[in-house]
Amino acid sequence: MIRMRTDFFAESLGMGTSMVVLMPQEAAGIGMGGADDAGAAGGDGVASRGVPVLYLLHGLSDDCTIWERRTSIERYASERGIAVVMPEVRRSFYTDEAVGEKYWTFVSEELPQLLARTFRISTAREDTFVTGLSMGGFGAFKLALNHPERFAAAASLSGALDPTALDLSQHAGQLAQRIWGGQDIAGTADDLLGLLGSADPTALPQLFLDCGTEDHLVTQNQAFIDLAEERGVDLTSRLRPGIHAWDFWDRGIQDVLDWLPVRAR
Repeated sequence: MIRMRTDFFAESLGMGTSMVVLMPQEAAGIGMGGADDAGAAGGDGVASRGVPVLYLLHGLSDDCTIWERRTSIERYASERGIAVVMPEVRRSFYTDEAVGEKYWTFVSEELPQLLARTFRISTAREDTFVTGLSMGGFGAFKLALNHPERFAAAASLSGALDPTALDLSQHAGQLAQRIWGGQDIAGTADDLLGLLGSADPTALPQLFLDCGTEDHLVTQNQAFIDLAEERGVDLTSRLRPGIHAWDFWDRGIQDVLDWLPVRAR
């Protein structure tokens, strides 16, 4: 894999920010079994359409480097020939903050356009996936439910899927007030259950939900599962033994990568 820590100016944020990008490479290193890069392929192969891409989102206490530091995501992605994009969103809950920056605009609009101009990744829906943990699980499903036309699949690991059920008062600066400004999120882009309940199940991407049975977020994950079943949504779900911890997510991301409907090359 080619690994890049990229620093750039984001117009939607009005400031510089960062992301980590992993790109498949034809020559694998020693001990790094991987799919051949399709850069030399002709015709209608991956070279002509670009590399499949996974947007991999971080949690509340993390940054754009955390997936690399806590898992072997580079090795996992190399084996599957998929690009991985890990953006920095700070503690924004992937929103346009009431008092702060427009991270939803950044992730949902500016970032995909920037990547399409800069890297050889596919922009086709069938080659585009999103996954995240905790706050990032919320972000992944938020992208999938608000823009189902852009993603073939989305996965949430231990997702904080209902912000209204969270106690964020212990975080510095009264986090919920800074993000939502005291406004009710019902009926907004942040209301995942509302979006799920009103969505056309046939228009949604494939969804994957993974959460530990001892995780403090399991109740809201169960609520999402129940509503998806009621609405006939294509959701692969599992509640398995585990807590809100990296050993759980390291196993989970490998299973997500196996589950993703990556097209044959």
